[in-house]
Amino acid sequence: MKRLGQILIEQNIITNEQLDKSLQKQREKGGTLGDILVQLGFASEVQIAESLSKQLNIPYANLSTGGLRPTANQELEKIVTHDYALKNSILPLSRNLNSLTVALADPLDLILIDNLKKISGCEINPVIASKKELLQAIEEFYGESKLFNSAIEASYDYTSESVSHDEKLQELSLDKLILKAEEAPVVKLVDLVLREAIKERASDIHIEPHRERIALRYRIDGILYEMPPPSKQMLLAIISRVKILSKMDIAERRLPQDGGFTVAVGDKVIDLRVSTIPTIYGEKAVLRILDKSRVPLDLPQLGFSNEELKLIRKGIDAPYGLIFLTGPTGSGKSTTLYAILNELRSPTVNILTVEDPVEYKLDGINQVQVRPEIGLTFASALRSFLRQDPDIMLVGEVRDLETAEICVRASLTGHLVLSTLHTNDAIACIVRLMDIGLPEYLVAVSLRLIVAQRLIRKLCPACKEAVELVPEKNPWKFKLNTNIVYAAKGCEKCKYLGYSGRMVISEVIIVDDEIRECIFKKKSAQEITALAKEKGSRTLLESGLKKVEEGLTSIEEILTVTC
Repeated sequence: MKRLGQILIEQNIITNEQLDKSLQKQREKGGTLGDILVQLGFASEVQIAESLSKQLNIPYANLSTGGLRPTANQELEKIVTHDYALKNSILPLSRNLNSLTVALADPLDLILIDNLKKISGCEINPVIASKKELLQAIEEFYGESKLFNSAIEASYDYTSESVSHDEKLQELSLDKLILKAEEAPVVKLVDLVLREAIKERASDIHIEPHRERIALRYRIDGILYEMPPPSKQMLLAIISRVKILSKMDIAERRLPQDGGFTVAVGDKVIDLRVSTIPTIYGEKAVLRILDKSRVPLDLPQLGFSNEELKLIRKGIDAPYGLIFLTGPTGSGKSTTLYAILNELRSPTVNILTVEDPVEYKLDGINQVQVRPEIGLTFASALRSFLRQDPDIMLVGEVRDLETAEICVRASLTGHLVLSTLHTNDAIACIVRLMDIGLPEYLVAVSLRLIVAQRLIRKLCPACKEAVELVPEKNPWKFKLNTNIVYAAKGCEKCKYLGYSGRMVISEVIIVDDEIRECIFKKKSAQEITALAKEKGSRTLLESGLKKVEEGLTSIEEILTVTC
């Protein structure tokens, strides 16, 4: 039988020199020839798989055609275990009597095929696939979704002691609580709940007690989805496990608590912020997942248009002044602030932040966590910052007049100050600052940039469908620069939701001399908005409709978020 290198040379995929170099590296480092060819960039995994398929007359399978989807209800996972499949990059696809069809990255590995015969007791029909797609298919087939569902089902068989739930809430000692939280079924279930949420790109996990059941919900792309819930019998143990991980007081169930912990998933380190509150049926826990690898701290990748980026960069290039990000909770304000800091940080700049809590830890930036119980508030931290020779300061949120006044004072003495406010649009930020108690002349002279933003869901690129926007199908009378828009459909890749991921829409206003004059003269919000539009600022709705024109989202999504 021909070797892999010879096959690839005959099909003009690689040269003799490239093969010699690869074989030399294989002798030095070990590993398979296919992996080394891919590492050196001489061939791709798909090229290798397709070449072998043609040469050996063995079928080629991939994910897009469904060829790597194992037949259901054949107990294939018992024939080839998850660990063995992962270690050898193989996936059992189907079994017919004494014949087992298996997808492999290297069908020339006769030792592996012989071992599979012994393990399964079947003749092996090989199918070729790229290693990358094989690993993805293995994860989908054996993955944590099955383990998660199995753990949920097992929770209904979980029995502790023959006492009622209410009795346990009141009578379990601290030692017993810890023992319950450390039991294997509880540890496994909590671990799988976390892993499944991370895999599903959830931003939050809600564990909610009700009269007869527990509700388990994941927030994905801003929407809460119900998941299969564990048994109500396990509530106390689950909450205790979460509290132990978060370094909370597990004996205190009458007061709200906050904490957090870190988990490693593969090569990623993920921070979790945990909050518990007492409800009439037990404690509710919400776990915020802060996956830095999934959130690009880079302004262009957040979804801002080129025009919006120009205005934002013009505002943050100012040597001093106030910059505000506004929007409701969960609109991505903190992420945008971190992306701005990421762009501004430099060895020549001293950046200080005071946050509640610190969500993302950035290298080269001095970050302070608010601790009101010991007197470390936004205002007290800011007063100390002014003695720390800062260039740029970030304040997590302006909540009161004292903090607002210190921010203004810092901006007027040569510092760039960034912060957030909860308002519905950019101009409302000006009104809000005056409501807090700042006089209009201080608001006028200190403000430099206001960005109001929302997060919208992006249409799944694999299944979005084009729709002609004829007048009778446009009751909103939107004026778009296209007659073709896109709507959500749903497919396997997006879990049949029609959407995958989120992006920013925004209203960006540079506070120049003319707008400053309007503020000083106490002109209405409508007049200031009209002036900002004359200068090129878009409203949130207009920013969203631009994304509709670009085929990135649907009109329905924009209306849900902005109207």
